[in-house]
Amino acid sequence: MTSLQKLQEKMAGKCECALITHDVDRRYFTGMKSSAGTVVVFPDSAYLIIDFRYIEKARAIVTDCEVILQESGDGLYRQINELCARHGAGTVSVEAQTTTLADYKALMSKLEPKLDPESTLSDIISELRVIKTPDQLEKMIAAQRIAEEGLKHMYGFIKPGVTEKEIQLELDYYMLSHGAEALSFDTIALSGVNTSMPHGVPSDKKVERGEFVLMDFGAVVDGYHSDMTRTVSVGEPTARMREIYNIVLEAQNLGINAVRAGITGKALDAVSRDYIASKGYGKYFGHSLGHGVGLDIHEAPTASSTCDNVLAENMVVTVEPGIYLEGEFGVRIEDFVIVKQDGCVNMTEADKSLVVL
Repeated sequence: MTSLQKLQEKMAGKCECALITHDVDRRYFTGMKSSAGTVVVFPDSAYLIIDFRYIEKARAIVTDCEVILQESGDGLYRQINELCARHGAGTVSVEAQTTTLADYKALMSKLEPKLDPESTLSDIISELRVIKTPDQLEKMIAAQRIAEEGLKHMYGFIKPGVTEKEIQLELDYYMLSHGAEALSFDTIALSGVNTSMPHGVPSDKKVERGEFVLMDFGAVVDGYHSDMTRTVSVGEPTARMREIYNIVLEAQNLGINAVRAGITGKALDAVSRDYIASKGYGKYFGHSLGHGVGLDIHEAPTASSTCDNVLAENMVVTVEPGIYLEGEFGVRIEDFVIVKQDGCVNMTEADKSLVVL
């Protein structure tokens, strides 16, 4: 059953018509990347209305929807109205989490069917996207392998005197020139004192011997992201650096070992968080343990101290504890795993022992 068919199954008896306009959701259901287009879904039919720029590509790629050339001006609204009349849809559901207020007002004024004020379409789509198919997981693994090869490449590039920006650019270039469709996000490359900022921005700071270098990065393959973080030492680390690194590594291993279907995000977060706290560094781990990854770099599920969502088989979640000592350094180690009934499969193969360059 395709993603679109699964959506239609969930719509039956609940939703007469669904309008999908968000770029990522549109790609999820059509398999086509574009910056425009409206997917109009009924329980028994589906259409992709798209403009001239993408019509040829859509006709060649999209198979689960009837592809319709979008008319100019307000033609899109007329086309949606005609489709709703044809299928007897008196109400329309929109993606509440991504539809802007301006777009919502336009739909209210120009569509003949009423907009469903209690639309759960975003929730339905999230429920579908959170469970990954074997094909989707293969794409994420392929993306991860590109990122890992990039990491290996960086071991020969990082040395005293190179800047954080140079590390970022080199890693980005490697991934993009070795099969990545895009970068999962703006690569984070930090050194020394800057590693204490979990999401710091690469600067012109030069790497010095005896410092940590923290890299958080990922590649995209056919829309699906990977995500990993590694912290390495340039030159021999101090005893304190090794201590903190080993605490984070053990916290991460404990977290990974705890991942299984049925555990809540809150309980999973607590496994790593409690260990770090037991070592006296609880207040220095200030972000959640993990998040889902897929067509978006951050999506459901969430592993945090406030999240009661229950992990299910074939969800994907990161496990990325960290300790950040302001004015000194920080350490984060991140893998991402596939949830299984009795554990998990780690898609990350890169070594996690402390690498000394």
